[in-house]
Amino acid sequence: MRLFSSLADHYALFIGLRYSFSRKRSRFTGLIALVSMLGMVLGVASLITVLSVMNGFAGELQQRILSLVPHAYLESSADGIADWQALATDLRARPGVVAVSPYISDKVIFSGRYLLHGGVLTAIDVGAEGEVSRVPQAIVNGSLERLESEPFSVVLGSALARLLGVMPGDSVEVTVPRITVTPLGAFPRTKRLQVVGLFEVGAQPDTYQAYVSLDTGQRLLGERGRVEGLQVKTLDLYRAPEIVRELAPTLPADITVRDWSQTQGSLFRAVKMEKIMVSLLLLSVVAVAAFNIVSTLVMSVAEKRRDIAVLRTMGASARGIMVVFVAHGLGLALVGIGVGALLGSLLATYIAPVTAFVEVLLGVKLFDPQVYFISELPARLLGGDVLAVVLASLTLSLLATLYPAWRAARVAPAEVLRYE
Repeated sequence: MRLFSSLADHYALFIGLRYSFSRKRSRFTGLIALVSMLGMVLGVASLITVLSVMNGFAGELQQRILSLVPHAYLESSADGIADWQALATDLRARPGVVAVSPYISDKVIFSGRYLLHGGVLTAIDVGAEGEVSRVPQAIVNGSLERLESEPFSVVLGSALARLLGVMPGDSVEVTVPRITVTPLGAFPRTKRLQVVGLFEVGAQPDTYQAYVSLDTGQRLLGERGRVEGLQVKTLDLYRAPEIVRELAPTLPADITVRDWSQTQGSLFRAVKMEKIMVSLLLLSVVAVAAFNIVSTLVMSVAEKRRDIAVLRTMGASARGIMVVFVAHGLGLALVGIGVGALLGSLLATYIAPVTAFVEVLLGVKLFDPQVYFISELPARLLGGDVLAVVLASLTLSLLATLYPAWRAARVAPAEVLRYE
């Protein structure tokens, strides 16, 4: 309260802000002030834009990958689940559970027209799969229902099919990690499957994932009426860990439960950590711009020593002089932060048209969907990010003004005015 009283009594805030935009100062000091302000604009705008783009990437990643991933998995630590129908019926009656579907999954080797490629083969209940994931909606060629009507058929990810050089109507040879014992010896189990469809979510699963019917999976993987586990969809994706924790104590002892945050959590934690590290790196740009204010204020103090001495002889306190130069520095910073926040918000909002314009201007494709799974930069502007950037920039700017303001307050009027 005493600080605000000092501002009102001595007009320190008014003098500081008036001097921030005054033309009556040396050109060199004005140039340094302008550079500091432009640096702040650039730092704040780039930080807001990059954070928004990273939010967009995280959202795209979450939407595409989690569209294929159920909210939770129930797996048996024994040799599969035999009476899975009864367990599925029991789970559907539990609060928070929307749908349940069986599955069998294993790593396999696909042999196509051109090469061998590792992947994951998942056997699903075709009729129930649409209730726990968006696989049916991701089909871009062929039909998922043909898995039921055509034995030993498979649906491949679109990128995996391109790698193998196959299309619907072709066939691929699948080698599973199971041994078949014959009179001639032990051999890996292989089977030729007909491709009846392709799916595409625009993410990494397109390069390794494949689906077969539950019956085909049981025959191929040797489960004999058993399933590896159950896929569970809950009322809310983000409440799935909580719902699963409540389910776990009521399940049989040999059943383990994993939710999507455990199966995919490392990926999203890596994205979050990357966002934090990039934010810190870009904040250093803001810090450089903020501490350029130190140079501006030091030069201003040297230039205005006589004015400081006159103010002190007129009764201005040392605290009042400090407030003048703090206000002077923050005035420059506020303009830079405000313009930077506005520019960054506009750029983040219209990043897609801007990148399209750059592509047309340069005649290049910045984001090839065959490589990056996206055709344009996604961006998601969050008010919390903008507020955090503004507050961090203000804090750095305030810290940058303290030392020059303290030096200004220590100017001795008698020494300055001795020869006036």
